[in-house]
Amino acid sequence: MNRILADTLIVTWRNLKRIPRIPELAIFAILQSIMFVVLFAFVFGGAIPLPGGGSYREYLMPGIFAQTIVFAAATTAIGMADDIHKGLLDRFRSLPMARTAVLSGRMASDVVYNAGILVVLMVSGFVVGWKLNTGIPELLAGIALLLLFAFAMSSIGVLLGLGVPSVEVAQQVGFTVLFPITFISNVFVPPSTLPDWLQPIAEWNPTSTLTAATRELWGNPNPFVGTGLPAEEPVLVTIVWAIVIIAITLPLGVRRYRNMSR
Repeated sequence: MNRILADTLIVTWRNLKRIPRIPELAIFAILQSIMFVVLFAFVFGGAIPLPGGGSYREYLMPGIFAQTIVFAAATTAIGMADDIHKGLLDRFRSLPMARTAVLSGRMASDVVYNAGILVVLMVSGFVVGWKLNTGIPELLAGIALLLLFAFAMSSIGVLLGLGVPSVEVAQQVGFTVLFPITFISNVFVPPSTLPDWLQPIAEWNPTSTLTAATRELWGNPNPFVGTGLPAEEPVLVTIVWAIVIIAITLPLGVRRYRNMSR
């Protein structure tokens, strides 16, 4: 166990060192985050009424945070595919190191990376009018929930990245899978505005439960459809979603990686 932890930390540090060496990665990620906040806050801000009233910008920002976290899967998938393409995983397999550390190190570094993006998003949100209407404990609980979900989405990204032939395919597959998940949700519009047959899908969508959970924790407008479990216990449902995703995708990713090494 100590060896796995030590190897995981080494791989995590290796991945994080790429950020200052390739500053364009962080610069464009930050600019993209700010662009999302500004465009959606000002383009949709005055056009979408919320059931029960409230500030659309306060409603929007937790959704933007959740969307960013869901797209962590694409970041991980692209990173894994790039490492395979460059032969890095072959070099790792030739070293006396824990094989699972390659995957856990990638996931841990991407969680740290997304934590940095969340800081930028939150600062941008405060600038455009997002408010925290609860306290510091609730703020930290919401951030912890987002990072837990980032780890879960990274486990999906590992599985995707190990199963595609190139970085380009990883990009296409990642965004093709994730776009419907983020848009058939409560991220940008209240679920009640969706067609009746889409509302249950949006209600149980993990992106929706994550968004609703952070809205509830931070006291932001949180209109929902019905009185089901996702509406009444979004934090609990989000935690269950994260555990289920990790329990399914992480073992599959480890198995895939071990089969590649044979």
